[in-house]
Amino acid sequence: MKKAITPSKLKTQVLGYPRIGAHRELKKACEAFWKGKISEEELLDAGRQIRKANWLTQKDKGIDLIPSNDFSFYDQVLDMCLMLDAIPSRYRDLKDNKSALYFAMARGMQKDGEDVIAMEMTKWWDTNYHYIVPEFTKQQQFKLFDDKAVREFKEAKSLGIQTVPVLIGPITFLLLGKEKESHFNRLELLNQLLPTYIQLLEQLEKAGSEWVQIEEPALVTDLPEDAAEAYRLAFEKIHEATHLKIILNTYFGDLKDNADLALSLPVAAIHLDLVRGPKQIQLISHFPEDKILSLGVIDGRNIWKDDLEQALSLIREAASRLGYDRIFISPSCSFLHIPYDLQLEQNENVLHPEIKRWLAFTLQKTEELTTLKGYINNDTEAIKHVVSQTRDLKERAQSQKVHDKKIGERLKKITADAYHRKNAYPVRRKLQHERLNLPLFPTTTIGSFPQTKEVRTWRSKFRKGEVSIEDYRKFLKEEIARCISWEEETGLDVLVHGEFERNDMVEYFGEQLSGFAFTQNAWVQSYGSRCVKPPIIYGDVFRPQPMTVDWITYAQSLTSKPVKGMLTGPVTILEWSFVRNDQPRSETCKQIALAIRDEVQDLEKAGIKIIQIDEPAIREGLPLRKEEWPDHLKWAVDCFRLASSGVRDETQIHTHICYSEFNDIIADIARMDADVITIECSRSQMDLLDVFHHFRYPNEIGPGIYDIHSIRIPSVQEIVNLLKKAAALINPEYLWVNPDCGLKTRGWEETKPSIHNLVEAAKILRNDYKK
Repeated sequence: MKKAITPSKLKTQVLGYPRIGAHRELKKACEAFWKGKISEEELLDAGRQIRKANWLTQKDKGIDLIPSNDFSFYDQVLDMCLMLDAIPSRYRDLKDNKSALYFAMARGMQKDGEDVIAMEMTKWWDTNYHYIVPEFTKQQQFKLFDDKAVREFKEAKSLGIQTVPVLIGPITFLLLGKEKESHFNRLELLNQLLPTYIQLLEQLEKAGSEWVQIEEPALVTDLPEDAAEAYRLAFEKIHEATHLKIILNTYFGDLKDNADLALSLPVAAIHLDLVRGPKQIQLISHFPEDKILSLGVIDGRNIWKDDLEQALSLIREAASRLGYDRIFISPSCSFLHIPYDLQLEQNENVLHPEIKRWLAFTLQKTEELTTLKGYINNDTEAIKHVVSQTRDLKERAQSQKVHDKKIGERLKKITADAYHRKNAYPVRRKLQHERLNLPLFPTTTIGSFPQTKEVRTWRSKFRKGEVSIEDYRKFLKEEIARCISWEEETGLDVLVHGEFERNDMVEYFGEQLSGFAFTQNAWVQSYGSRCVKPPIIYGDVFRPQPMTVDWITYAQSLTSKPVKGMLTGPVTILEWSFVRNDQPRSETCKQIALAIRDEVQDLEKAGIKIIQIDEPAIREGLPLRKEEWPDHLKWAVDCFRLASSGVRDETQIHTHICYSEFNDIIADIARMDADVITIECSRSQMDLLDVFHHFRYPNEIGPGIYDIHSIRIPSVQEIVNLLKKAAALINPEYLWVNPDCGLKTRGWEETKPSIHNLVEAAKILRNDYKK
């Protein structure tokens, strides 16, 4: 039955705001604090200033429901661990110093006699954001250790802003973690967790909170069997304990078979991601009468202007059933995953004005929310905004910048042979070993070496036109030469050129491919203080000319040892970019694969014997539902094979994959058919190798034995122990020795002793296995 509607009661809601600062103030403050250049109070003040700016911006734009506790100095899951005292025992000696404790959990610590490893880090659902993985034991106890959510709510209130605190839901929090002991299920900890979780909610209520946003994205995934009952128990107890109005947040997908469960929970409102799960609008036909529906109609994951007419259609459809007083207009998810403000992009030589007209960053998408509300309320300016934005979308669809017929014609000519090497791996392995003549446990690195202040300064001056291209290239060649010389002295077996010419592993390639656009200030958080500027894929992609051949062949000319050609794979370039939304992602990925294939073949022609095509994102793009995996993995693996299979058998293809759970996709990883795969293993203490062992992975493997995201320097014995653990699972003749990722973010003072210890450990293992 249709409802009488009163548009003026419509409310807007933001689920989360970027927290790095419009000019990366958080990154700069954290890194200065870690280096001892600013005090803890100065760091805390930087956080206060960012939060204040975010809250006031949203208030100024007319947002009705403004989030708090969406800020973090490192990661929101780590924050929850601290609040709930889910702190691993190895950090107990640091509990009297919360800042030292917090950053040790995130980054590890090796100082003043303390030597503790960091907690594991992995990808947040299917995004490029990384979170700290909670660690749970069978006897896990929880208590309220930190009241961050309450403090920040009060902080906003002191500014005259009534916010909606954001908390990770209890079930999702447990599911995001890992059992550190066998024979128990982390959901069994719910009864221990709930009293502390409810205590936190009670403190928020006492502080004056009316609404609380509880995030349960696990509801759009394939839940374990016992999860449904856990959800009912948790939310019943929360409902009984407080008078808070709970907004149940789901995002990144469709509730599907979990819809009835979600709708049955005793909450005041439910948020649905209608960008990733548009069919969920059908739930309005039986939406509970006691609940408000938060409509996620603005894309929180991509930077294109939204189709406001389509959003208005969804809003009207929901209002016809529920009435406007039972609707919030929201983004699909937190704005954490997109940049701050498009108006920071003022250089037309960097971002073309035509392309800029198609884009919307966080500030602009916040305005889109209030525009939708204004349009419903017949506001003249809002109506003009919708008309103007619709015109921009039409111009984008018709732009000659977007489509290139030659690319489509080349795609049609791809044959089945293009996806396969000439011979199977055993044949290739024999030829490669004869050609390379490497020792047992060959040592290498993943690719990049420290990007020092000097390297960054030279790059900045070159981009500003303050140094000539001749002087800049001379500087880079000197850096490469020093790097190659140091690698030889240290005793590495397979060298890299250091990647000093590269700003980012995706941006560098995007800048040399057609169909990509770039920005100056469109930073987003990847993890901690690590920020990236994702390229924008706006049109058809091809490679006008070689991208890396000059640098790699120069490095190879300096040494008789093999130097790896270093490339980023098509899936990672796709996943770590903002991708055009006017064609299937698989089609765009195939275009990128052809461009990388051309580069691989040119490197081989130039005499490069080993070529590494990094695919750290091969898993992170997986749909959250397993039933959708086969189709995604088919085209993702095919794109890697298309990029890598155009070389002779004796050319060795490497790939690198980090922060991935391989158990469910190991057959697809094997189908990539890389001659050597390197993976992140250090934080998991080689646990990831179990699946390669049980599957009997057929090709060579380099388990990362040095955690480059930590400030720690691993000892020789520590590395030896990890290698012995690896050699017990994988045939030693198939093992490589390497860090778990590139060393770009580390300093030389950490890198040199760590790599030296890595090489020494490999020598010890060679002697042991020769006996």
